[in-house]
Formats: sequence, structure tokens, C-alpha cells
Amino acid sequence: MPSLPAPPARTRSLGLLAASALVVGNMIGSGVFLLPASLAGFGGMSLAGWLASGTGAVLLALVFADLARARPVAGGPYAYARLAFGDFAGFLVAWGYWISVWAANAALATAAVGYLDPFIPHVVRQPDAASTLAVGLVWTFAGVNAWSVRSVGRIQVATTIVKLLPLVIVAIAGLVLFDASHFAVTSHGARGVGHDLSATATLTLFAFLGLECATIPANHVVDPDRTIPRATIIGTVTTGLVCVVSTVGVMSLVSPAALTHSTAPFADAVGSFGGEWMRRAVSAACAISSLGALNGWTLVAAELPRAAAEDGVFPRIFARTSARGRPVVGILISTALTTVLVALNASQGLVAVFTFILLLSTLSTLVPYALCSVAGFMIRRPDGRRVTRTRGAAAVAGLAFAFSLWAIGGAGADVVYWGFLLLLAGVPVYVMGTGVFSTD
Repeated sequence: MPSLPAPPARTRSLGLLAASALVVGNMIGSGVFLLPASLAGFGGMSLAGWLASGTGAVLLALVFADLARARPVAGGPYAYARLAFGDFAGFLVAWGYWISVWAANAALATAAVGYLDPFIPHVVRQPDAASTLAVGLVWTFAGVNAWSVRSVGRIQVATTIVKLLPLVIVAIAGLVLFDASHFAVTSHGARGVGHDLSATATLTLFAFLGLECATIPANHVVDPDRTIPRATIIGTVTTGLVCVVSTVGVMSLVSPAALTHSTAPFADAVGSFGGEWMRRAVSAACAISSLGALNGWTLVAAELPRAAAEDGVFPRIFARTSARGRPVVGILISTALTTVLVALNASQGLVAVFTFILLLSTLSTLVPYALCSVAGFMIRRPDGRRVTRTRGAAAVAGLAFAFSLWAIGGAGADVVYWGFLLLLAGVPVYVMGTGVFSTD
């Protein structure tokens, strides 16, 4: 395989706060603000689902923290899969993960526009105007990412603080005004309980996707072998606690019947005790939350294929950088694909696009999780020595792998079907990325 020149040294501008904010900000996007409506029909079983997915997320966070401590390399899940199982496995992880990211960015931009309805309804309710605004937001954050990683980090910290405020307010209000009748368990028998547990765990798992984000821009992180593990654990635990307690708060404040049909659960929850101005404030916070996630995932959409291209398993064009050291070509390609998906959304509607993105994101993220869970047994240090594993780390890895398999099964046959086709579609791209067509 032809080798690429060594990548230029990069300024490390992401400290613990920024790296933790990247994890929290990417995990808390727009999905968590809609989860209570999806969970309302399950009553008290939703709490069991949160417990299951939260436990699995912490196991996976410990796995990534351990991997980052042993080999803090850029690319995160892609890099660990490649180090453990070879170039092709690494490519498949990078390919599926990259597609899921730029596709999810289309949903985030569209959701951000939707949350602005109380302020600019004449724009939001006109498909063409809403689509144009969403595209403008996508390219705005592409520009931020093309400028500098430091700018991305600052925006991520600011938007993370803003997005946590409504979640904390609802959590406190829900606990103070707790209504146990809204959490009745409707499942009957072992089969019913098992089905509802699997369904709620799969739903709530989406709130934890992104826990690995601090590992991807490792070359930009200060003291990565210490900062990345800490940021991963801090971000995952913080997000888990906030999401669980705030979801309980919403379910306590709004009746299950009303919540099932709510399109803005958190806004309805605060509106029940704070009035219209509070409802509008939460809508604004939801929009900012989506934009913060869009900012962070745009960084991931550029850095992950960049790392793969520098290793020679992705088309080399993704490794090209600007005078400021930013992978501008990769940013442009990812943003252009996101723009196409946003344009398609204008005619197809939110439901169809969100369903499709859900299918893409699920398997494309869970497969890397499964591979990375056992990667620690295979990777070696730069000097060729195998990484020493403690019994505790080995046990955590085994449990994380089992959880990933269980979550993949819970996602359904359709997800596995489309995910498999997605992975196969990338094989020609891998062939081109290896340079076999080069005339050098």
C-alpha cells in the first residue's frame, strides 16, 4: 500500500472542558428533547430502559477511556478497529460512521429550524424557506470548522451550558411536583416485561450515541492520554444523569395521554407551570442544543475521514488541508452531502427523513462499539508490545461487547438489513482509497 507523508503537527487546543463539552454537546442534540414522548406509553418501564442503556453506555465509556489511555490516536472508533483488525475493518467502521454523521447533521439542522417556530413561524412553516434556513445553518458551522478547532471548542462549551439549563429546570420541577401515577407499569408477564425493556433500552440508547467523540480529534486534544479518558467518563456520566432525571421530570409534569401526542415535550412541561414565556425559552434552548450538536458533529464528520485518509484507507482528498491546517475539502464534501439531504427533506417531511437517519445511525454506531469493545485485546503499543489488560478491564470489555450485540438485536431486522447494504456499498470506496488505481 502506498504510504502518505506524515501529517503535519497540529496545535492542541481542546482541553478537558472543551473535550467534555464535545462529548456532552454531541450526545445531547435534538433527540433527548423528543424522547419523553416516545417513552410515555411504557410508563415505569422507561426507567428500567434508562438503567439498562445507561449501564451499557458507562461500560462503553470505560472501554473507550481504556483505549484512549493505551493508544490516544486520532480517529477514535475507526482507529481502534484498524489497529486491532486491520485496514479493511477500520475502513468499514469509518465509512458507516461517517455517513451516519453527515446524515444526522441534516436532521439536526432541520430540527433547529423547527424549534424556531414560536419566533419565525412564517419561515418555519414554508418548506422552501425552512429548507433554505437549515442549509444556511449547515454551511455556517462548516465555516466555523474550517476556520479553527479552537472556535469549535468555544461554541461547544457555550451551547452545552445553554442546553443543560432547560433540562435541569425540568428535572427539578418534575421531582418537586412528582406524580407517581404517571409511571404505572403496564407490562404483564415475563415476555411483556422483556419486550418493553428491550424497546425502551433501544430508544434511550440514542441519547448516549456520541460518547466516543472525544477520541476522534485526538491530535487536537491537550495531554490526550489523560484528557480523553476523563472527558469520555465525565461527558457520559453527566449526560446520563441529566437525561434520566429530566425525562422523569417531563413524564411527571405531563400526563401520559398528553405526552404521547406531544411534539415538544419539554416545552409542554415547562408551560404547565411557567406559562408561555417559559415555553418559548425552552424552544430557543432546544434550537441552540441542536446547533451545538451540529457544530460538534461537523467536526467529527471532517476529522474521522481525515484520519482514515492519512492512513491510506480512505480517498486521499479527505486528507487535504488548508493553510490553517483544517481539512477543508472533507468539510466541503460532508457539508454538500448534508445539504442534499436537507433539500430532500423539504419535500419528504420530517418523519420519513428521521426514520431513515435512525436506521443509518443505529447500526453504523453500534457495530463500531462492538468492535472497539474487544479491540483492546488485539491492539499493540507503538513499540509492538501488546497492551496489558487487567481482569477488571477484560470483564468490562466482555460486558460492553455483550451489550452492543443485545442493542443491535433490539434495533430490529430492518436496521441490520439496511446497515449491511450500507457497509457493502463502501467497498469500492475502500478500493479507491488504497491507491490501487494510482499510476505512481
